[in-house]
Amino acid sequence: MATIKPSLVILAAGMASRYGGNKQTESFGPSGETIMEYSIYDAIKAGFGKVIFIIREEFSVAFKEVIEPKLSGKIATDYVYQSLESFSGGRNIPADRTKPFGTSHALLCCKDVLDGPFAVINADDFYGFDAFKQAYNFLTTAIEVNKYACIGYELKNTLSDNGSVTRGEINVNAAQEIVSITERKEIYKEEGKAFTKTGDSVQELPLDTKVSMNFFCFTPDFVNWSEQEYYKFLDKNSTELKAEFLIPEVADLLIKSGEGVVKMIPTQAKWFGVTFKEDAPVVKAALQKLADEGIYPGNLWG
Repeated sequence: MATIKPSLVILAAGMASRYGGNKQTESFGPSGETIMEYSIYDAIKAGFGKVIFIIREEFSVAFKEVIEPKLSGKIATDYVYQSLESFSGGRNIPADRTKPFGTSHALLCCKDVLDGPFAVINADDFYGFDAFKQAYNFLTTAIEVNKYACIGYELKNTLSDNGSVTRGEINVNAAQEIVSITERKEIYKEEGKAFTKTGDSVQELPLDTKVSMNFFCFTPDFVNWSEQEYYKFLDKNSTELKAEFLIPEVADLLIKSGEGVVKMIPTQAKWFGVTFKEDAPVVKAALQKLADEGIYPGNLWG
């Protein structure tokens, strides 16, 4: 029996509030490539069969104009629109709320188009080929119901020189199964070390701490399970203007419920992304260097 090629789900519906622009369609590569195009290129190389973009309908035309001509004939594509009303179950959403309900809510919006194992990533993060190779291997070998994975990055490979970041600290057992994902906010670099600040408390984090960069490997069962959790979340938080239903937190709920297992798959790949405006020239220079070294072609799509 032929192996079903896994899909790559790309979270591209965010408003990019900290960055101050539509970074999902901004050019960063030597030939005008967006960051997510490097993820798609690596996913194709690893063996993925389809890309599913989660976007907001109001910028769908501009988005497709950028991406479709490049991917035509190279990989199948599909589009899902995330809106505040999606999966609301008739609950009232505050009129002054403008931001969608987060990444796990976005994943719910894919429910009707997911037909097999898939990986999910952020649109504005560069993950490196090794991460996609590891994800593909997991998603095509001995996949079981309620057994999932998270690609674990070393903290030192995920920090920005231009401000603090939020990362999910991964804690595992002896079998490399995740026992918890702890959201660490305000992680910053200082004199070659990493620190996290909570209120007035400052704590040093080892540079080799494994963290989640929102690169997960799931089957549709995870989405089905999370739907009921989303309704519980809305019952508690639908009136909160900034509450979000996030993939790491839902994965953590699943683990602690005992209803699923999430394995941590380590990668030495170096992440980079555009959390802040000041990150943009750094990312452009890094992509140019990768092209100069022959790791990626100067024009991804020839």
